[in-house]
Amino acid sequence: MKDIPIDQLMQAMGMKAKTASAQVARAPAAIKNKALSGLAGLLRANLAALAQANQRDLDRAGASGLAGPLLDRLKLTPAIIETVAVGCEQLAVMPDVIGDIIGMKEQPSGIRVGQMRVPIGVFGMIYESRPNVTIEAASLAIKSGNACILRGGSEAIESNKALAGLVQQALTGAGLPADVVQLVPTTDREAVGQLIAMPQYVDVIIPRGGKGLIERISRDAKVPVIKHLDGNCHVYVDDPCDMAMAVKVADNAKTQKYSPCNATESLLVASGAASTFLPLIGAIYAAKGVEMRCDEAAAHILRGVTAIDNVANIVLATEQDWYEEYLAPIISIKIVAGLDEAIAHINQYSSHHTDAIITRDHVHAQRFLREVDSASVMVNASTRFADGFEFGLGAEIGISTDKFHARGPVGIDGLTSLKYVVLGSGEVRL
Repeated sequence: MKDIPIDQLMQAMGMKAKTASAQVARAPAAIKNKALSGLAGLLRANLAALAQANQRDLDRAGASGLAGPLLDRLKLTPAIIETVAVGCEQLAVMPDVIGDIIGMKEQPSGIRVGQMRVPIGVFGMIYESRPNVTIEAASLAIKSGNACILRGGSEAIESNKALAGLVQQALTGAGLPADVVQLVPTTDREAVGQLIAMPQYVDVIIPRGGKGLIERISRDAKVPVIKHLDGNCHVYVDDPCDMAMAVKVADNAKTQKYSPCNATESLLVASGAASTFLPLIGAIYAAKGVEMRCDEAAAHILRGVTAIDNVANIVLATEQDWYEEYLAPIISIKIVAGLDEAIAHINQYSSHHTDAIITRDHVHAQRFLREVDSASVMVNASTRFADGFEFGLGAEIGISTDKFHARGPVGIDGLTSLKYVVLGSGEVRL
């Protein structure tokens, strides 16, 4: 394939995907589920080969100086493989929504009108670093009756090739075309430009990666895009709250893993809870090496905490910090007067990805759910749960902060569309 010009390569992949999409769209649920179950088995049976392919990527990335969080995203550990394998099995046992008809109502004319759920057709997926996305995208494509063209990051090419090979093996083993899932075999960036400009073959593009990648795709694509640019997620500790719960959730939301887009980047604390809560969470963050970028009031409290030895980790926040997605052991901290100021701050500075409130006040919880303008809004839970697997979707194709078509973790329903169906008995319009 190296000798084939990029434009010809992508056109050929587009044509194959279009053909395969028609075949998988009409495939019975049992066949799609067989492919998914087979893929789960193949992933578990090929741990050694996958580890070798991933190590080649890690060695190359390390030699090139890839930054820590990005290197972490590149790892394909046995635990990650097991997670995506379980995701395939979850999808296999979930109901098949393709062909479902909803809202059927008889009209005065006698016709009955409803909507049928159908596959989108072909989606293009452009992503960076995380090779597990290859399986998440492929498994969702299979279950939702779509074909997909995957273009992973150059840093994960060996891992992605190994995973895509298993996907195609599972497809053919179930009697489906291998072209239902295709991986772009080149790291040439021209392939991305071609993929996002083929509306005759590709129905939607889903970018998943850094802000620069997503901005470029959104700007240059000639087909619709499902996207989110960044993940500036918040935890707001309300007054009143369960203090032990607040500490546990704020710790997990920030430190369980620093690199995902659903990690909390900003902590808001009601003034009535600040003097008790901040010393507790501050000591934990300090012990874990988390830099705290605070407003003056929060900094004053934290610098007086005897359990915090390294006060150099407590610095004053700038205006930019309230917007920032760190993807690192850094968090911004602000004391707010209460719920109204917390909601206003989140709606101004948040990326509208995921935001959480820790509270004992039911009215406050309900207002937070209604008034915070984000794709996922949580009460008394860590923002790290904003994930298709954790939401019971089996897997996710990404997180959408758009307000049209799909919002939040995008699973099977987000990869489908609704068309109107009309059932009649010979009615004609008068």
